[in-house]
Amino acid sequence: MSMPVSRSVSRSSSYITAELNIRYADFSLDANLTLPAQGITVFFGHSGCGKTTCLRAIAGLEKLEQGKVSVAGDVWQCSDSQQFVPTYKRDLGYVFQEPGLFPHLTVEANLQFGAKRIAVNKRHVSFDEVTELLGITPLLNRYPAQLSGGEKQRVAIGRALLTSPKLLLMDEPLSALDQARKQEFLPYLERLHSELDLPILYVTHSMQELARLADHIVLFDKGSILASGSAYSIMSDPKFDALFGDEIGSVFDTKVVAMHENRMTELGCDGLTIWAVGYIAEQGVTYRCRILASDVGLSLEEPKFSTVLNRFRATIIDIQTTLAEDGQALVVLALENQQRLLSKITLKSLYELNLTQGLKVWALVKSVALP
Repeated sequence: MSMPVSRSVSRSSSYITAELNIRYADFSLDANLTLPAQGITVFFGHSGCGKTTCLRAIAGLEKLEQGKVSVAGDVWQCSDSQQFVPTYKRDLGYVFQEPGLFPHLTVEANLQFGAKRIAVNKRHVSFDEVTELLGITPLLNRYPAQLSGGEKQRVAIGRALLTSPKLLLMDEPLSALDQARKQEFLPYLERLHSELDLPILYVTHSMQELARLADHIVLFDKGSILASGSAYSIMSDPKFDALFGDEIGSVFDTKVVAMHENRMTELGCDGLTIWAVGYIAEQGVTYRCRILASDVGLSLEEPKFSTVLNRFRATIIDIQTTLAEDGQALVVLALENQQRLLSKITLKSLYELNLTQGLKVWALVKSVALP
């Protein structure tokens, strides 16, 4: 179950730009990116597609054949002018897959190692604020060997935050954690998002992390950029069915309207009512939910007697039959609030119901996931 999270940001309109050209014997990366300097941007794709190489290049850890990197107007690297700011002078924090804590230092000393590099008058966040935000105050007197994997990563993030960076880079920080530890860890990342005005570039190949954290998504494939856009537009685009596979669907940011008897929660999303099983949170709390395309059925008429609670009027705006080898089609729907919803159905149903673009239908949502 997701934790409450606010999606508002206050940073003024500015951008992270990267023009990257990298060549190796067995791999090349060509990327031209303009990213919002706010919220969480997720670099997503299969292993070996260039996500981490791009992140390392932005950090100054990869040699560019040609290119330029700038963050909120500050040029960190430019091949044309031979300008290069070394990594240690770039105003960034970097969290790797492995925590990299100093084993001979306590948690507090590891954290202070990051803080002491920054003059007091240039610190954007306090020691107490970071430890409280990440829930690591009780761990301050422990050594890394006494911590769980998730606790170590929280300390690593805290150390990066205490350098007061302009940009936080995170390279698959949850990859070494099991599913239970990931579920414990994700709420802390959401708190970073909601409580700190700090842009984050986040690398993952996990659909769960993508759906739960992303404001903006960059899709990578074989060293190239497939797409870059908002989480809502990318995740509901049928063009990327091959990349997302069975996980393709739509995301909605909702608010808890009320909790009802029989353990049901009523969620609201731009005039749309969505029912979810369980008591999720107090009224007014914001939740992101995901609806998989495989969990959405279609009907030409409103079912009068059905166990499906989430039934929405919709208009078919596109039909993709590129899944024909699997006997399936992907139907793109526009709901009454103009949000997109995907439905994956069989070709048999598509043809028997004579579903066509522009047709009014009922979307029947069998399950709502809180990633």
